[in-house]
Amino acid sequence: MTIWICGTCGVEHPDTEEPPAGTCRICADERQYVRASGQVWTTMDKLAADPHDLVHEEPEPGIHRLHREPGFGIGQRTYVVQTSAGNLLWDPPNALDPPLLDKIAELGGAAAIVASHPHMYGSQVSLSHSLGNVPVLVHSADRRWVLREDPVIREWQGAERILPGITLVEAGGHFPGAAVAHIATEKGTLLVGDTIVPVAAPGWVTFMRSYPNQIPLSAALVQRLVDRLEPYAFDRLYALTGASLQTDAKAAVRRSAQRYIAWVNGTNDHLG
Repeated sequence: MTIWICGTCGVEHPDTEEPPAGTCRICADERQYVRASGQVWTTMDKLAADPHDLVHEEPEPGIHRLHREPGFGIGQRTYVVQTSAGNLLWDPPNALDPPLLDKIAELGGAAAIVASHPHMYGSQVSLSHSLGNVPVLVHSADRRWVLREDPVIREWQGAERILPGITLVEAGGHFPGAAVAHIATEKGTLLVGDTIVPVAAPGWVTFMRSYPNQIPLSAALVQRLVDRLEPYAFDRLYALTGASLQTDAKAAVRRSAQRYIAWVNGTNDHLG
């Protein structure tokens, strides 16, 4: 039996003899896409055999970033956040191979695996099994998007302190359960997936329902997202592709939300 991986989003599917019939349910949703050439499936063995390198960075002490080069699927960065009670593994990789697993082990393994949203589920169950069946936390509002069920999956919602200094926060927007991880560093750090995304202009971010299909969020959802982050202090912010804000991130999120809301609610129509 083979664990099949979608060639577009990189999310693992149940193990079967033949590739899943039809298209990946995550990619068929309006937030993603199926390639014009049709659905593509691959396997971990095939991905491991393809030429690639493992890139390891440490953007700040105790926070490690891993990614595959060249990338696969959405190309997310995986973050390993070290704590005294075990590590958080954030936005799990979609392709697992010995160098990656060895590096995770070298960093101390993981006490919990969390994806920011369903596009980032990657090979979360396979990774959990390789790490001794550590819990995989899935937001209850997004459970229907889990394509490979397993007893390691545990639901959460709202806000949950999962490790010393690390709190999962239900931000919503991109998905109902889209999450950020707040890390209580000296000035505060936020891991955001693509719930919030830094843009080309320094010090600004944006918010979308779908990035590839350019579907915006409403003013109300963006304001709710910002309100849910208000209790948390954060100076730095890291998104799924490696983009970041290195200073004054909370103020950047606030002013970006104000600008976004003014455009989508019609306040600035006189400028059009």
